[in-house]
Amino acid sequence: MTRNILSDDLADAIVTTARTATGDSLRSVTYFTRANFEQLYLREDLEQDADLNDFVGHEWQGYKQTKNAYQESELGDYRFTVRAFSNGYLLRATTERHGVLITTDGLTMQSYEEIAEAIERLLREESDEE
Repeated sequence: MTRNILSDDLADAIVTTARTATGDSLRSVTYFTRANFEQLYLREDLEQDADLNDFVGHEWQGYKQTKNAYQESELGDYRFTVRAFSNGYLLRATTERHGVLITTDGLTMQSYEEIAEAIERLLREESDEE
């Protein structure tokens, strides 16, 4: 895993957005691209040595498959994914070039929507600047 695959400003903005929206419910924040990832935040009470390689790879592939599968859906455009696990929840907010995985304790669906919109806005702004 290569470090510093995104600017310090974007990393800080992503973590600040996630922390502000989730408070103490935030578990972790990971930024990823098709080829790489960087964990930006991990709550102190969680295992510090988790192997994220397969996890992030699956989420990138899952984004592509989900977007393709639902492109003609009457539900409208795919926006983000929330997954429920026995110990928490995962939010995946992704653009064509990069994405963010946020894990949390329980939040409302409205909170996940607000976080996803804010993260997607940050990612789009970064893409526009490149």
